[in-house]
Amino acid sequence: MKNNKWLEDMKLAHPLVIAGPCSAETEEQVLEIAHELKNTDATIFRAGVWKPRTRPGNFEGVGALALPWLQRVKKETGLLIAVEVANREHVKLALKHDVDILWIGARTTVNPFAVQEIADALENTEKIVLVKNPINPDLELWLGAIERLQKVNIQNIGAIHRGFSSYQKTKYRNNPNWQIAIDFKNRMPEIPLINDPSHICGERTRIFDVSQTALDLKFDGLMIETHCNPNKAWSDAKQQITPTVLKELTEKLKVRKSSFEKTSSITKLETLRDEIDFIDAKLLRTLAKRMEVSEQIGKEKKKQNVAILQQNRWNDIIEKSIKNGENLDLSNKFINNIYREIHQESIKHQEKIIKK
Repeated sequence: MKNNKWLEDMKLAHPLVIAGPCSAETEEQVLEIAHELKNTDATIFRAGVWKPRTRPGNFEGVGALALPWLQRVKKETGLLIAVEVANREHVKLALKHDVDILWIGARTTVNPFAVQEIADALENTEKIVLVKNPINPDLELWLGAIERLQKVNIQNIGAIHRGFSSYQKTKYRNNPNWQIAIDFKNRMPEIPLINDPSHICGERTRIFDVSQTALDLKFDGLMIETHCNPNKAWSDAKQQITPTVLKELTEKLKVRKSSFEKTSSITKLETLRDEIDFIDAKLLRTLAKRMEVSEQIGKEKKKQNVAILQQNRWNDIIEKSIKNGENLDLSNKFINNIYREIHQESIKHQEKIIKK
């Protein structure tokens, strides 16, 4: 199988940009956006044809009716065209209309049966197939979807990071959980990774910042929803930007170098990394010592037949730690996440003591 060189073969002078409306609404709308995108860095035109929605009653796309519109886009602008597919019939229609790129959406990635159906329908294809991360933060599920495509000899594969659903409300529509994307890149470095700031943000004001973060983390490209009149879009109006804004945004983005070039900077970096290694070793020793103390507490609880979880004590710890963290310029979310993991590890150590 090829080593996913499709992005290199495009020979772009900048990160890949995929742009277009959340949904193909009318032929006029699709063509207007596409012609405006010719003046930007976009090389792929995306449009939702079949739109899986969270709840029924929302606009779910015009269906195969829009595929000839996309054919006109390719003919008139030279842009490659991309649509989301969720089943075998979608794939069949997309191939019939010579769609260049097919992407598997987050709701489909969670279902291995659906992914396998799509993979079987695309077996041995040279079309580019992109896989969005599943809606839940499950790296193995994401990797598994890629592997299903690889096993049927699909030649050109990429991944799209669009953030993850969270029960707790945050400033994002879908929490980016950047570490999961980094772990994906470490596990599958040969697969191009594209960021979708539109679905991460859910509204347009943060798209630049998320896009810049993605490029700082060496993502290979961006998928950004664009519409000539975003406020009147039939779906996801708040997160779409105009082609003009897209052009301004990509011009402002900075692509970082992969490594230092000056010897003095390399020497300074090595010194700072040595310092981090020293701090990390000290941090681990401190955590190990904390677990030793936790085990001593576990022994006392066992003697007195006391429950492991002491909710009031835990609440006091987290409240105090968050307050101290604020004084040290550490975010509440960071402190909360760290201490939840420490608390879970402490519980495990005490459980071992109780069960002996």
